[in-house]
Amino acid sequence: MSGRDVLTEYRRKRDFGKTREPRGKRGTDSDSEPGFVVQIHDASTMHFDFRLEVDGVLKSWSIPKGPSGDPHDKRLAMPTEDHPLEYRDFEGTISEGEYGAGTVIIWDEGSYQNRSTDKHGHEIPFARALDAGHASFRLAGHKLHGDWALTRFREGSDGERQAWLLVRHGHTGSGGTPDPRRARSARSGRTLRQVAAEEESA
Repeated sequence: MSGRDVLTEYRRKRDFGKTREPRGKRGTDSDSEPGFVVQIHDASTMHFDFRLEVDGVLKSWSIPKGPSGDPHDKRLAMPTEDHPLEYRDFEGTISEGEYGAGTVIIWDEGSYQNRSTDKHGHEIPFARALDAGHASFRLAGHKLHGDWALTRFREGSDGERQAWLLVRHGHTGSGGTPDPRRARSARSGRTLRQVAAEEESA
């Protein structure tokens, strides 16, 4: 990893005296398979946050409709700032007035394998695949399994935001996208409403 602090944008948006979100520190490469987390975030608009561990941070995308196990569904994925690895453990409520105010639960988590290849079929590093605009990977989570791909379809020039698609490859996965208000955390078994109520009464 370069000397540049890749979490500058993440930290700039948050007041860590008011939010319980982790400040984060520079990550280190792990010998184990990289991890992923999908969080449901009841902010100004309800959405799913899809995060993949890459080079010591969580590369992150906001997915309004959430991931779908149907290969015919192409889910819009809007990139957001890199998050610290510690964010994969965050479940709770972000205070009113703070960036992203609202409740967060960990809907799914697990590990993933890089399946990205060049035009000759040789595996390429995952970060390089993302830079090139197409990354393939296999998820092994509690709820999401199998092969997926992230593909950039808008570069983000001329004032437009970069945009990607998240698509399931191969056989249809088990189940579809859950109702986010009824979905339960893979970590605690709680719903968004239960997390919000418990933190309000604490």
